[in-house]
Amino acid sequence: MTLNTPRSRRPTIYDVAKNAGVSPSLVSLVLQNPSKVSDKRREAVLAAMTELGYRPSRAATALASSQTKSIGLVIDDFRNPWFVDLLRGMESALSAHGYQVTVADSRPGQNRIKEATDGLLALHVAGLVIAAEPSEAMLSGTWVPTVVAGWRHGVPAGADLITNDDDGGGRLAASHLLELGHTRIGHLSGSDGAAAHRREGFRKRIVEAGLEVRIAGESQGTSEEDGYTAACWVLDHQPDTTALFAANDTMALGALAAAKARGLSVPEDLSVIGYDNSQLAKSRYLDLTSVDNRSDLVGVDVADTLLARIQDPALGPGRKLIEPALIVRGTTGRASG
Repeated sequence: MTLNTPRSRRPTIYDVAKNAGVSPSLVSLVLQNPSKVSDKRREAVLAAMTELGYRPSRAATALASSQTKSIGLVIDDFRNPWFVDLLRGMESALSAHGYQVTVADSRPGQNRIKEATDGLLALHVAGLVIAAEPSEAMLSGTWVPTVVAGWRHGVPAGADLITNDDDGGGRLAASHLLELGHTRIGHLSGSDGAAAHRREGFRKRIVEAGLEVRIAGESQGTSEEDGYTAACWVLDHQPDTTALFAANDTMALGALAAAKARGLSVPEDLSVIGYDNSQLAKSRYLDLTSVDNRSDLVGVDVADTLLARIQDPALGPGRKLIEPALIVRGTTGRASG
């Protein structure tokens, strides 16, 4: 049989057993515990698998053992670059232990997060990461180790919380602009948990400096369009504003568009700083100053926490904050005049 010969069906464990001249149970033993099979028989089974193009089913193995090497990740918006860094950090830590990540998007709809979670639990995932707004009901009746990633309005009982120090990040952004001499600083915010913490850190630092707090969009979303709308409001209603701090890099992109539409040069007329230090911020074209929330490290800590809980279910839940860092690029400069 050549590699290009079409097959009428997928080869099964019974086909492998027949080809190798062994029992199906011995093939299963090779797949699950090869060290218990003699070299001669193991090599015969592996040769048969290669010849037939057999690939073991992870789902079938999981059902047989009641265990999987899969971690479920629930997100609420696949468009948010934050999830890319989170996933990269998780996979870097999990791959060494043979785990894979299965992603479910819970957007849109009130019940979608529970549906997404139930779908992952039905796959018998070994652990669960919630990077969306959780609820107590969505985890009722499950023992699966769970970590909430990122700030949320509520954390289910028994779940760990691993997140960025977004209050500290908001202070970092405000302090950077204050050090550059800006005294009329606007903040483009949003309604989610992370945005609320970044807003609070910014607000406290501005109050400490004795300046007026200028915030727009705190009841809205954090998309590029939301950033554009909020920036337009600030620049039109408070035209003396010399700097804008956006709740994320995507909103900062909208702010740059709003500045361009009004003939403002960045950073000569208006400094703009984002948050997340995403690939968007790192692009040579935008060269966006941004707060690096170290989401890859959040992902690593999420994975390490899950692995520890899987190994020892008796471990109690904990909470950890990842310290941010400011990355200065070309969209912030000294205040003019």
